[in-house]
Amino acid sequence: MRFALRTPLIPFALLFSAAAFAQTTTIVGDVKGTDGKPLQNAQIQIVRTDIKANYKTKTDKKGHYVYAGLPIGKYNITVEVDGKVADQVNGVPTSTGEPREINFDLAKSAAAAAAGAATAPENEPNRAMSAKDKAEFEKQKKAQEEELAKNKALNDAFNAGKDAVTAKNWDAAIDNFEKASVLGPNQHVVWSNLADAYLNRSDARTGADRQSDLDKGIAAYAKAIAIKPDDPAYHNNYALGLAKNKKFDEAQAELTKAAQLDTANAGKYYYNLGAVYVNTGQAEPAGAAFKKAMDIDPNYADSYYQYGLYLIGKATTTPDGKIQPPDGTAEMFQKYLAMKPDGQFADAAKAMLQSMGSSVETSFEKPGSKKQPATKKK
Repeated sequence: MRFALRTPLIPFALLFSAAAFAQTTTIVGDVKGTDGKPLQNAQIQIVRTDIKANYKTKTDKKGHYVYAGLPIGKYNITVEVDGKVADQVNGVPTSTGEPREINFDLAKSAAAAAAGAATAPENEPNRAMSAKDKAEFEKQKKAQEEELAKNKALNDAFNAGKDAVTAKNWDAAIDNFEKASVLGPNQHVVWSNLADAYLNRSDARTGADRQSDLDKGIAAYAKAIAIKPDDPAYHNNYALGLAKNKKFDEAQAELTKAAQLDTANAGKYYYNLGAVYVNTGQAEPAGAAFKKAMDIDPNYADSYYQYGLYLIGKATTTPDGKIQPPDGTAEMFQKYLAMKPDGQFADAAKAMLQSMGSSVETSFEKPGSKKQPATKKK
């Protein structure tokens, strides 16, 4: 007789990786005028140099400026006063973490310019432009202003989408990320956030509405990956979306790519796949995925517990009513407990061992603690 055991579904703990949101930075700074005092309402132009993207902001009454939510890259930062370039810093690299601080002292830059130590910025118009050149300059200036306005709208829509995500307002998040995707179709972080919003909303929907959200979420992740194919988090999340849509072969292929790109965390990608298989009632593929996670990362404790559950599901009962699990089942729970004696599945693992009549260690050595003799009970 087969032994059927009801086990709780595994949550999608790693479905929406933080890496998808880790691609932005902040540039801040202070501007002093030619009188040495903080300069208010100075125009700050932030122009990305590795791809075409422009942003702008103004200094406050303390001469301070800040622009958050910028994609990682290199930037030229310009201060404009009364419509004229006053100072500029080129090729500023950015990264995640602390904001990049770029300050300007216009008294010093003016003195340097007067001494011939600096030249006028390349984009400053020639004072003796011909009518034709002036018309071309005005055309370029208008195009730049339109681009700046577009990028401000993109930044505003993206940040509004993230605020909606925090509030779990998936409708608003999708509306704003859709708007951002139109304004910035080459921004992979926009597409990944849009994908996450659709996949999250699909969990609360049924029928055709759920299927529509799944399809749109998967399509959005495909676009993010087309722009940034070397991001393992994107492949991981794309795979889990595919698995939710019962495209298991494609999901496994994507998780394999994620594992190849991020070998140090390969175990979690297969664990995630196993979780999706469990939640969709695919016991055999789930067992294979958890086994793969254990093989790749022998220290991934949760995989042992989940593989133990898979084996318990294949147990039989003897004529006298005793549970007969497959060989190695008890060892899976014992290994989990040895690694995580206080883990989220610790009590359940002990209960499983007791139900099988196996000995349960009730005292385990924690890393860095003094070794204590283990006690056992039947």
